[in-house]
Amino acid sequence: QVQLVESGGGLVQAGGSLRLSCVASGGTFTTYFMGWFRQAPGKEREFVASISGYGGTTYTADSVKGRFTISRENAKNTVYLQMNSLKPEDTAVYYCAADPPGSSQWDYWGQGTQVTVSS
Repeated sequence: QVQLVESGGGLVQAGGSLRLSCVASGGTFTTYFMGWFRQAPGKEREFVASISGYGGTTYTADSVKGRFTISRENAKNTVYLQMNSLKPEDTAVYYCAADPPGSSQWDYWGQGTQVTVSS
């Protein structure tokens, strides 16, 4: 079993920055593809970004490309989401997820952290 705990959310003005962190425990961290998703009120959960086990491959949604950056620090079992130039439409609960080897789906999820961007 893998446990994921997010932190770093909060209230920020438009144009500001936040860095989200997700600490994983259980399993071998470097074998997991890690991802960030978000869900705004009344909307479905959507993909934000993902990163391979050693960080060599990343994917970023078009809606945040150029503003958000995913990274990981394997020595700390942590994945980050650096969010710059935040917009009110980025307001959502942000979730960390893990895709274990042999699964091809996001099997493990954190509890989420709220990000609110004021205009």
